[in-house]
Amino acid sequence: FEAEALPGCAGWMQHQAREEVAHAMRLFGFVNDRGGRVVLKAIDKPEKEFGSPLEAFKTALKHEQYISGRIHDLYALAVKENDYPTQTHLQWFIDEQVEEEKTAGDIVDLFKRAGDDEAAVLMIDQQLGARGPESEGE
Repeated sequence: FEAEALPGCAGWMQHQAREEVAHAMRLFGFVNDRGGRVVLKAIDKPEKEFGSPLEAFKTALKHEQYISGRIHDLYALAVKENDYPTQTHLQWFIDEQVEEEKTAGDIVDLFKRAGDDEAAVLMIDQQLGARGPESEGE
């Protein structure tokens, strides 16, 4: 987004990345507190070129939906194993994912409505920049 002169979108994504790291650390802490051990494996290199802001945010939405599915799978396993602490812990992530999917979906809808209208795209960029990379949160 920075290469496309869309600093608001860039800042929004930077904030989102930091938020996702915080979520991962929340899971790491829980696993460690329960006597487990976190083992990280390699992940595929993310896509870095998109045809438009709409395509980038569609990809982000699709990823949020994927993550929701993985969390649901973990929750189902916790239910099967009668692991009540994990169920309780994962409920926070389930609720968070509802918010994440809604936010990404709303942004996709905004860019769809903007279409090729550069002024509208710049307005959305400015709106997303209000979240900014420096703002702290979940």
